Amino acid sequence: MTVATLLRNTLRNPSGRRSLLLAASVCLISFATFWAAQRAAGVSMIDLMVYRAEGRTVLDGRDLYAMRATSVQLPATYPPFAALLFTPLTLPGVPGLRTLATAGNLLLLVAFAQLSLRLTLPADRLPRPWVTALWVAAAAVWCEPVWTTLRYGQINLLLAVAVVWDLTRRDGHRWAGAGTGFAAAIKLTPALFAVLFLIVGLVRAREEGWNPWLRRAATAAVVFCAATLAAAAVLPRDSLHFWSMTLFETHRVGSAENAANQSLRGVLARLLHTGEPTLWWTGTAAAMAVLGLATAVAAALRGERAAAVAVCAATALLISPVSWSHHWVWCVPIALFLWARTGARWALAAALVFCSYALWWVPHGAGRPELAQSAAEMALSALYPLTAVALIGYVAVAVVRPWRTSRTA
Repeated sequence: MTVATLLRNTLRNPSGRRSLLLAASVCLISFATFWAAQRAAGVSMIDLMVYRAEGRTVLDGRDLYAMRATSVQLPATYPPFAALLFTPLTLPGVPGLRTLATAGNLLLLVAFAQLSLRLTLPADRLPRPWVTALWVAAAAVWCEPVWTTLRYGQINLLLAVAVVWDLTRRDGHRWAGAGTGFAAAIKLTPALFAVLFLIVGLVRAREEGWNPWLRRAATAAVVFCAATLAAAAVLPRDSLHFWSMTLFETHRVGSAENAANQSLRGVLARLLHTGEPTLWWTGTAAAMAVLGLATAVAAALRGERAAAVAVCAATALLISPVSWSHHWVWCVPIALFLWARTGARWALAAALVFCSYALWWVPHGAGRPELAQSAAEMALSALYPLTAVALIGYVAVAVVRPWRTSRTA
């Protein structure tokens, strides 16, 4: 049954209409309050201004990776394809652009909630998906990653929706995988999902031959390559610069020890009181990549797609050199997965972590105070990675190990 059919059925039922009206009203009130709070806080939407400057730079034919934008001189860090997509951002004025970006992100949040529910809960447990999605979105807008995404005017929700859209398509869907390839062409981190598709597909190919997971991987690769080559054709100099130099300049994105960096590299930088924990991070990230991918693949092979997605997202965020707190919008499907799998207790615990804003309780800002954090401050500024590691461990024990035992019995 399609989403449109479920929505029509809800509207035809009087109690369904009342439920939808109540959920929509609460969601609108929550969003309006959120919007007012953000405006009262005087948010700059600084990343949106960088995107706009990138689009302007492309249109003017200037050097994309020499560009600096805003009062704090932020550089371009995404692949050239992203800059091409940002060119329409130059059309509206800044106030109008901020309004459009906020409204668009709020709509994407509702879509993300609906797709995450579809991924994590079977249809018989979710008779009115849009009603539940509105309730989830009304609450999720207040969690720190979503708040910060809208505060900065970031594109995290767009990328997450593209990936989860892929994973909620029926097997054999013509375009399944295209969203992941598109997201990876804009920002490389989602490419780990394509790796997941490929490994699961190769394992299943031993018994099934060509299968939907290989199809997803192939579609993702084709879309990624097409987008990247199109950007190279339009912006050859910038493409050469990015793929040969900028890609490897991890310092370009920001300081590793920054409290907002919720990756393993950030945790190690704060733990070791150094801005460049290169050796420790390389080994730890490699080990986590193997563990996380192996767990996600095993979960996917068992048919636990929601578990595989949650673990793959957590792994990608852990091993990335810089995972700003707003990148963790994946907390929405992670919390819903825990809700579906373990009940309310652990889902609420995860939600509290991402709604605590704890990483902002510690010293941060100018002067690099994160390099002198106490043990308690380090723990507060590592809550997202600690939650991700706990999630991977839980899935490995609760989902993967019983499956392996049953297969060897």
